[in-house]
Amino acid sequence: MTMDSITKEIIENYNYFDEDSRLKNASGILEEEHTRRLILKYIKTTPLNIYDIGAGTGHYSSWLAELGHRIYFSDIVPKHVETFKNRFGTNSNVISIKIEDARNLSYENDVGDLVILNGPLYHLTAKKDRLQVLKEAKRILKDNGRLLGFSISRFAGLNYALSSGEVFNDAYFEMVKEEVTSGIRTNSTLKNKTFTSAYFHLLEEIEAEITESGLIVENSFGVGLAWSPPDLETVILDNEKKQRLLRVAEMMEKYPMQSPKILTVGNKS
Repeated sequence: MTMDSITKEIIENYNYFDEDSRLKNASGILEEEHTRRLILKYIKTTPLNIYDIGAGTGHYSSWLAELGHRIYFSDIVPKHVETFKNRFGTNSNVISIKIEDARNLSYENDVGDLVILNGPLYHLTAKKDRLQVLKEAKRILKDNGRLLGFSISRFAGLNYALSSGEVFNDAYFEMVKEEVTSGIRTNSTLKNKTFTSAYFHLLEEIEAEITESGLIVENSFGVGLAWSPPDLETVILDNEKKQRLLRVAEMMEKYPMQSPKILTVGNKS
């Protein structure tokens, strides 16, 4: 894999930002469970050939393998790939584990029933790079295969800043002002504990990019909760309250711009 400046930045970002623990805090637990429910909408038979591209440390790959699907795991960050390999490398449903650049995949044409992109579409700030990722996803999908493409909502950072009080942090506020205007998050000084850089989409933007790549947009959903109740870490321990929050997330699925993340489903007809 060629190590360009974008690749280096992403790898360095995850040396600083602990992806493995992200879905283990309260908001992450909600995001993961809601994401699983959305993924299951598009899994009607077992087993499927599922290509999890930009899979992090494999929270969804491992779950899907346990459900009986054939998993092709990849990520651009070597330590993520090594973590997944150490944990799940012996699972017979995990067919391959690779370091891959989502812009230039090594997989053959027309092999995937489902491609999951949960990272590349927001880590790449240049539209040409995101389009290349989407075209690669289309290339490896079978006819009538589906893409599940996750992006970050344009206003996710602003909503977090307001709910967390970071809006009064001058460095965070300056970063949010830029991303609300341009979509580009810039955190090169690492003053804020977040991505070094990222792209935050408007709904019409991500749907247009998927269409431009040659896929047909089926639907878009909001993922997770933009606003959380006080003491979420305690609330999440009460299953009845947790289910109420997940119900709210499901209610908001049809309003993607009101959610932190967006799931857009594309079909290769």
